[in-house]
Formats: sequence, structure tokens, C-alpha cells
Amino acid sequence: VVSWLIFQFILIPFNMAYMDTIIFILVIASLVQIIEMFLKKSSPGLYRALGIYLPLITTNCAVLGLAQIVTGEEFTFLQTVVYSFASGFGFLLIIYVFSIIRGRLISAPVPTPFKGVPIALITAGLMAMVIARFAGIV
Repeated sequence: VVSWLIFQFILIPFNMAYMDTIIFILVIASLVQIIEMFLKKSSPGLYRALGIYLPLITTNCAVLGLAQIVTGEEFTFLQTVVYSFASGFGFLLIIYVFSIIRGRLISAPVPTPFKGVPIALITAGLMAMVIARFAGIV
């Protein structure tokens, strides 16, 4: 429902329908995180029982997005194989680099207002700018 509302009232009126896959992934991932936080507070037993499956839903969103991109671009079989492996490797690389940076930020002298999530978001923003530059977007 949320995805439909965003698609109908934001993406289509602003001629941004090409952003649908990214928006759908963000909506699903956000809702999964909200549900995870809710379950952690309200039903710790259910939260422990679900374990890894809640974050796994978010990862499945990335897989769905990749599948939609590959089929939407009308790649050949070889292009699909290369694009899929390169996307998976890129995702793995970014997650690995981000985990190393987060590990170092724990012991870094970060000002108190920036500790935790704020410095993680700043780091993610800087990484996004670097990646965008490599991709030639900026």
C-alpha cells in the first residue's frame, strides 16, 4: 500500500517512475526495520524466534531489485551473468568496507553528538558520494 501510494502520488506526477525499484526496496526495508524494532520491544520471544529471518527479508529486497533491473534492461544472458556477479560482489565489498569503518569508529574519538547512528549516516553519505563519483553520476 505504501509503495502504491508513493508510486501514484510522488513518482508518476514528478515523472520519476524509473525510480520505482529503488523506492520499493527502501519502503520494504524500512517497514521490515520498523517491524523488527516493534517486535524487539513488544515481543522479545518472537523477536528471538525469528532471529536472522527479519534482516534476511531486507536482503531479499536487494535480490528482487536486481532481478527487476536485469529483466527491465533486456540484457543478453552473458550480460546478465556479469551484471549479477558484479552487483553481488559490489554489495559484498561495500558491506565489508562499511563494517571495517564502523569497527574503527567505535574506538575513534568522535564527538558525543555524533556517536552511533549519526556518524554511521555521515560515513554512508561520504561513501555514496565516492561511489557516485566512480560511477560518473556526479
